Amino acid sequence: MAEQIELMIIDNLIQEIVQGKYKANDQFPSENELADHYGVPRIKVRNAFLKLEDMGYLYSKQGKGRFLKPKQRQIELHLTGSSSFSEKMKQAGYDLKTQNLGCEKIVYDPKIYACLNVEQNDDVYKISRLRIIDGLPIALHVSYVAKSVFPQIESDGAYIQSMFAYYEEKGFTSFLSSKSNVSISFPTNVERSLFDCAPLVPLFVLQSDCIDANQHTVLEYTKIIYRSDSFTYVITAE
Repeated sequence: MAEQIELMIIDNLIQEIVQGKYKANDQFPSENELADHYGVPRIKVRNAFLKLEDMGYLYSKQGKGRFLKPKQRQIELHLTGSSSFSEKMKQAGYDLKTQNLGCEKIVYDPKIYACLNVEQNDDVYKISRLRIIDGLPIALHVSYVAKSVFPQIESDGAYIQSMFAYYEEKGFTSFLSSKSNVSISFPTNVERSLFDCAPLVPLFVLQSDCIDANQHTVLEYTKIIYRSDSFTYVITAE
């Protein structure tokens, strides 16, 4: 029953936000005011406020109250097409910066090795890049590539900004994907730190492969994690 009361308060406040009752940085009623309004103990309102902060709706100022957090900039992202993320952002006019977080050899993972179509005795490396627009981290790209396909990946990986550009340097110029999986998750502690986001801000996760269209060589298995509040997603028929 107690949890249902908190959920009711959360739902009502979110509805008021969606309907435009509050603008960015507007102050919300105090805990005492809402407790009187709903006829509930103050702790129920406080818990509802804390959950809304975790969801990224509100921020607090000590001694002053809670305020509506300004919306993230919405970037239109086309999930289809053969262009790289870097190319799509450049074409859309965004100032994209990439921070390479490192390259490391992974332990054997049956799923990743199967996606790459390599044997267990092959070496697979993980290259992670953080995508930043206007100073805000918005996406984490994690690519897994086999050393048998890219013999220099151990030394090259830590300097790669765009995987597509790297593939083109190695003679691969036409790309396709055989399968993509989409899911929603909540940030781990590491992801919260990278994205500087609240714990209940949903993350949009896209997992897919990248295949050379000419030789049908699997170039990579990739996992891309997007801040869901930073994008609108577009899927078009190819």
